[in-house]
Amino acid sequence: MPNMPTIQLFYNRNRNMKLAIFSTLFATAVAFSVPKEAVKAAGAAAVAGAVTFGAAGAALASDVAAGEQVFNANCAACHAGGQNVIMPEKTLEKEALDQYLAGGRKESSVITQVTGGKNAMPAFGGRLSDEEIADVAAYVISTADAGWD
Repeated sequence: MPNMPTIQLFYNRNRNMKLAIFSTLFATAVAFSVPKEAVKAAGAAAVAGAVTFGAAGAALASDVAAGEQVFNANCAACHAGGQNVIMPEKTLEKEALDQYLAGGRKESSVITQVTGGKNAMPAFGGRLSDEEIADVAAYVISTADAGWD
């Protein structure tokens, strides 16, 4: 039988993971159902809770891998595999970004589009943090350069 410290460590890790998942789900649900001010407060509370319980870790890193996670959770419904289900010619492929993205194929242009939205694309400036948007931009440009699967 395992000793008590081992059981307690397992319990704490399991609880931290549940708190992180709950905080993320709650913040996402709130982002699509209440005004921007409440979204910011809920997001800050979720991050503060995750940090307090030691569960945020890698999720707060600003990078392409984090951008992929944010993309999959928020963008893939319309842009899975770098495509565009609403306007099929305006994909996230390298050539289409060069042709259609205001400002050209660069992270700052993606940040502008994601933050403010354009045409059928909604603005994510009130739903995602600046860091999350920068991560998504890094992921989109990196993946477009490498080629979407």
